[in-house]
Amino acid sequence: MSKKKLLIVEDDPGLQSQLRWAFEDYEVEIVGDKESALNYMRSGEPPVVTLDLGLPPDPANATEGLSALEEILKLAPHTKVIVVTGNDDRENALRAIGLGAYDFYQKPVDPDVLGLIVQRAHQLYELEEENRQLVRKSEASPLEGVIAASPQMVKVCRMVEKVAPTDATALLLGDSGTGKELLARAIHGLSPRKDGPFVAINCAAIPETLLESELFGYEKGAFTGAAKQTKGKIEHAEGGTLFLDEIGDLPSSLQAKILRFLQERVIERVGGREEIAVDVRVVCATHQDLTELIGKGTFREDLYYRVNEITLNLPSLRERTGDAVLLARALLQKFMQHQGRSLRGFSDQAVAAIEAYDWPGNIRELENRVKRAMIMAEGNRIEADDLELEVPDKESLPLSLRQVREVAERGALQRALGLAQGNLSKAAQVLGVSRPTLYDLMAKFGMK
Repeated sequence: MSKKKLLIVEDDPGLQSQLRWAFEDYEVEIVGDKESALNYMRSGEPPVVTLDLGLPPDPANATEGLSALEEILKLAPHTKVIVVTGNDDRENALRAIGLGAYDFYQKPVDPDVLGLIVQRAHQLYELEEENRQLVRKSEASPLEGVIAASPQMVKVCRMVEKVAPTDATALLLGDSGTGKELLARAIHGLSPRKDGPFVAINCAAIPETLLESELFGYEKGAFTGAAKQTKGKIEHAEGGTLFLDEIGDLPSSLQAKILRFLQERVIERVGGREEIAVDVRVVCATHQDLTELIGKGTFREDLYYRVNEITLNLPSLRERTGDAVLLARALLQKFMQHQGRSLRGFSDQAVAAIEAYDWPGNIRELENRVKRAMIMAEGNRIEADDLELEVPDKESLPLSLRQVREVAERGALQRALGLAQGNLSKAAQVLGVSRPTLYDLMAKFGMK
């Protein structure tokens, strides 16, 4: 078991030695002034701090100590700070409690009594930290395989979490390469049908003459080559989810049959007369504008309203603020594992180029560029040239100070998370903040 951490902020050398001896069972760091205490808080987060209010340069007053208390709690709001005050200095002790201190102790110091207070503070911190971790786990998006920090995509993920437990037919709309099948699988994985099959079929990839038999199956002798009775994709999805990709390309001749299946939840195999009941959840997707197809007469309006019970619009990659870099790093890690290569990630210019590019091919184009760059890279980092992207000029910031601050904070946070490869401790260290402050920033920008 590792020792519990304790930061002691005390400028009296004699008392420093006494406290170090008293807390020999702890991993103790002792500093003598406010600046040293804040530097330590930025590099690590001790659960408990004992803070002498009488610090230099004015040890006779509590001004410096109270200021240190406020700064410590800004960096690590969950840390338990025990203020140590001079005899008969009850007023400043109460001020410290009002500012957020956990407890106070008046000199002269009795190591046994102070030790009990520190032990109790540690126990409370550990209990609260366990509760915070449980809350974070419950708040985290469980969408397996979805890498997203942008508010646009996080909103879609939250919708998926709400839609998944129902049996409503969902329609995923988005450009090619935005990850519609991935979200369809997420809907299935979060649904009560998750232990059933997930069956996907691309309506645009199968010739019209074969699509009906692929979907509905066929009886023996239904056509030349039908040597035996064969189940279709819909029957194979029994008890699970059927994903109809590119439903906008569904032939007109099949739309009426699909509509009946969606309304009645029964099918007939090609060449058969028997109605077969099926228990299937349906998720559809398309990159086309179905209302436009209805206007052209190539897509049935009644079928549109049947598949459109719940609509989720997937943003293109260029609309997903900051996600391109996160995705690029995740893809690079995956490709390096498969190919047995070892690179140190992307250069700063490559990151800037990824952020600035429009990505007309969305995630599929990003995947291709990253894979090619990993293969062709000659140095230990991937450069913008390896990605065949141009390094952009510096962007102009908005004039509003609030917007400037939010843009800067979000950008710094996304860059730190990307550089740290998802290691939150490392990301907090890069930003010079504590883990709780990092969690607060992630919550502020919807990045949990």
